[in-house]
Amino acid sequence: MGLSLPGDHDFESVPSLKNKVLRINLNRNIYGTFAEIGAGQETVRQFFRAGGASGTIAKAMSAYDKDFSDSIYGIQDDGRYVTESRLVKMLDHESNLIEERLSREKHPEKLFFTYANTVATIDFAKRYLGHGWVGIRFQASPEEDYSEIILHVRFKERDARLQQITLGILGTNLIYGAFYKHDNPRKLLEYLYDHIDKDKIEIDMINFAGPRFEQVDNRLMSLQLLKHGMTEAVMFGPDGNNILSARILYKKNVLALRGSFRPVTKVNMDMFETARRRFLKSGTVKEENVETIFEITLSNLRASGEIDEKDFMHRAELLCSLGQTVMISNFKEYYKLVEYFNNYTKERIGLVMGVNNLVEIFDTKYYTHLSGGILEAFGKLFFKDLRVYLYPMLNAETGELTTSENLKVHPRMKELYKFFKYNGKLKDIEDYNPDILHIFSREVLRMIDAGEDGWKAMLPEGIPALMEKENLFGCNNNEQNSKKDAASHTEDAPL
Repeated sequence: MGLSLPGDHDFESVPSLKNKVLRINLNRNIYGTFAEIGAGQETVRQFFRAGGASGTIAKAMSAYDKDFSDSIYGIQDDGRYVTESRLVKMLDHESNLIEERLSREKHPEKLFFTYANTVATIDFAKRYLGHGWVGIRFQASPEEDYSEIILHVRFKERDARLQQITLGILGTNLIYGAFYKHDNPRKLLEYLYDHIDKDKIEIDMINFAGPRFEQVDNRLMSLQLLKHGMTEAVMFGPDGNNILSARILYKKNVLALRGSFRPVTKVNMDMFETARRRFLKSGTVKEENVETIFEITLSNLRASGEIDEKDFMHRAELLCSLGQTVMISNFKEYYKLVEYFNNYTKERIGLVMGVNNLVEIFDTKYYTHLSGGILEAFGKLFFKDLRVYLYPMLNAETGELTTSENLKVHPRMKELYKFFKYNGKLKDIEDYNPDILHIFSREVLRMIDAGEDGWKAMLPEGIPALMEKENLFGCNNNEQNSKKDAASHTEDAPL
């Protein structure tokens, strides 16, 4: 260990790119295939240039021509080439090939791998920055089944050559991480950005699979992407695997419900069901083209300070059990959420919220960072074909029901509110269930914490049983033993 001087700070030393490559090249057991399409062969170039590549590279190829690519990897049903399914076919083909051509009897100690990417860099007109799929299938010990890491990237640089260089570094980091950091997937995720600035490339989806990642929950990996600023939004399906937002949202009518869902209640589901019915009746929306999203903001997950991953997983488990697609975003303000959806679809978008949240949307203090203030925010929020569906709120003390008709906003915002109201942007949900308006998530948690009865009737069918079985939110079928203070968790910032 070298000398240390007074005033030194501890820091993690990051191996150089060459050292990473040399460590792999000089390992006599690591051996595999590189298949790269769309951005040169920048990853394998790192291995060739470092020296000792003959002991690591069994084959390197790049099937740029579509006919060649189709003959090798098969024809895609959708005719597209930069897709996850194309990447999986590449990994399948090359992994099978190396097993067929290299005898295990001859190479008993070899750790086989296949690295692949299919990428579209920035177009000539510089309108589309480009994106791609990157993956590795590898063995961490001989005769072990293959483990796999697949991720999607979006380029931010505006030069094709620079994008290629960045992709080569990312690919190298991925291969190194797969072999030497697979025991710590969270760190592996961070190391993907070694020698890469986060303003150069965005990782917006990643999935781990195989024996080395049996204990990995991909939803938590999605959360890490957000936590470390690698992307602004992630999505996962009912099966718990991460999905690419672009694939889900492309040309779809999107209906989004924001909430804390801590836990999901009958009110949440009634909001979803009633808003969906009205959304489908709005004229330009077809049922088969609707994608419903349950969205949680990162600010909500940080409501008690640091992100509580256990708490996050409890919410995710319940929503997934109800068959819902979940989105976690860094969009505190609603207009940013709508902007994000508009990147992928031009069809009508619907937002579902409690009528009380609308008051906050019309509060100017949330838009002081914008040069155009609230008018700029509303221009982005309502510019395209947007509908806001408002669920009524019951005042338990007075019995008064608040809707868009009697909602009180700041006097200076009154005329602006009327403008959007009378132009059909704000719609009241009228076929709601009046018997459940008294239900709040925080009250459910309070009752669980206090050991009171009656909370099960506030939740959708099947949710109480799941909570008791998995001991979610401190709920247990033997005793109510939660130690959390439900009151310490605030509701979502409703912007």
